[in-house]
Amino acid sequence: MTDRYDIRMLGPDDLYVSRGKGGVLQGVVDGRPYEELVAYRAFPFRFATEYISIRDAKDEELGIVRDIAELNEESAAELARELELRYFLPKVTRVDSVKFKSGLWVWELQTHLGPTSLAMRNLHDHVQAPGGSRIVLVDLSGKRCEIPDWRELDAHSRRQLEEVI
Repeated sequence: MTDRYDIRMLGPDDLYVSRGKGGVLQGVVDGRPYEELVAYRAFPFRFATEYISIRDAKDEELGIVRDIAELNEESAAELARELELRYFLPKVTRVDSVKFKSGLWVWELQTHLGPTSLAMRNLHDHVQAPGGSRIVLVDLSGKRCEIPDWRELDAHSRRQLEEVI
């Protein structure tokens, strides 16, 4: 029996992933085939492609991938695709306005998928800066958007952010 607190690091020789019928992530871990695999980011706000937890259908961790770039091309592509689906996060391209109305902060945003609005009770709990110039916005209903680098936004958007952050 293995110690449940041991962390198994998976390298390119230990893991192969692909898509099964119906688009389910499947693969081979340490030579053992799995009809369904689940991938989670261990540090979702900090590392998008590093420290990826690979689990079986029963949610038991099989190992951690240090960086998906270390995997073979097909496995890396399928794992990246799976993570994009699991951690769907629209990218903000413009901040139209941030206003305080009726006890709520209302953000009017443009994203790479189109316009959206977010409502927050306070900024402290709903605006996260996980590192660098990245900002993650989470509204009252759990809807999220990401500003990958606030310094790359247009002048109007930066002014809107400077007034509230």
